[in-house]
Amino acid sequence: MVNFDYQSPSRVVFGKGTVSKAGSIIKEYGGSKVLLHYGGGSIKKNGVYDTVKKSLEQAGLEIFELGGVQPNPRLALVKEGIKLCREKNVDYILAVGGGSAIDSAKAISVGIPYDGDVWDFYTGKEVPQKAVPVATVLTIAAAGSETSWSSVITNDEGALKRFLDHPLIYPVFSILDPETTYTLPKYQLGCGIVDMFVHVTERYFTTVKNVELTDRICEAIMKTVINNAKLLMENPKDYDALAEIMWSGSVAHNNLAGTGRIGDFASHMIEHELSGFNDVAHGAGLAVVTPNWMRYVYKHDIPRFVQFAVRVFDIKENLSNPEETALRGIEALSDFFASVGMPLTLKEIGIEEKDFSAIAGKIKKFDVAKGTTGNFLPLKEADVLEILKLAK
Repeated sequence: MVNFDYQSPSRVVFGKGTVSKAGSIIKEYGGSKVLLHYGGGSIKKNGVYDTVKKSLEQAGLEIFELGGVQPNPRLALVKEGIKLCREKNVDYILAVGGGSAIDSAKAISVGIPYDGDVWDFYTGKEVPQKAVPVATVLTIAAAGSETSWSSVITNDEGALKRFLDHPLIYPVFSILDPETTYTLPKYQLGCGIVDMFVHVTERYFTTVKNVELTDRICEAIMKTVINNAKLLMENPKDYDALAEIMWSGSVAHNNLAGTGRIGDFASHMIEHELSGFNDVAHGAGLAVVTPNWMRYVYKHDIPRFVQFAVRVFDIKENLSNPEETALRGIEALSDFFASVGMPLTLKEIGIEEKDFSAIAGKIKKFDVAKGTTGNFLPLKEADVLEILKLAK
């Protein structure tokens, strides 16, 4: 186990009817002028918007609105939000939606007090020094942004998708009411399930030894997601299953499962370029990339892949042929992703082989000097290209 410094400062208000508390909690924390930040029309159709706005009004808060957040949130809207918040002296940002609305709100929060271009934080040119507080009302269980220090933004100029990790962008509090997800289409539900599952696998596949506790935490999250995903495919309004999935998504990415170990995250880096390239849903892209990343790297540590197969998917271990067990675990993962309606090939998401080189060339490097991404098995551009070929 490696040394770690862990914090999870976001307050979580969980359960039925909690959305109506948004305004009073913001007031409790000293907010007065609030940016209400959200995506399309879904929160207006399902009643979440009305409930949130009423709670803000009842708390006596001044409200300014900025909708229009897209999946894979755009830098242009972030800059529009920064301008609006500066003009109105906004002192609190409330993101209502999924990871995209929350990530966009986080970007706005660090951009408001910064004199330069907020994109500087996403390229690593600068580090945030201040931020306006962010709170969230979660309506899609997926990205875990509601309790994480991460934000991912897409810059249409260059079709680049980049992330920022910083303690300043942990939400102060997040409201998680599983009933807000009742109207989600099954496809979006499936995308979210894959996203949270991969957040765990990318921590699980580590080269660090003696991490039994976090191994077991990871396995518990993954098995909980598998079990409840099946229930939701049969009944998308199963409250108890939605509650398990929603909390799993938060715990998957608040980094509890990553303590004492070094994660990989190459699958996310590769997928970021897929969704930056043609705007594919993030979870759908991960469903294509992750099993093929596994097929490319599994020989680096067959025993860990055997453990994954046996403990997560209950596959009987073939003691005379560990490699067969490892490969069956990878196939079980593909089958699971397919069971929640996800694509398994790049062709299914509209990416052709002629695009592979351009995509591989854009991957964000963890080690710039070596030109590699990922930690379980550091990948060079040629390795990424081979993974894309496996996924075609």
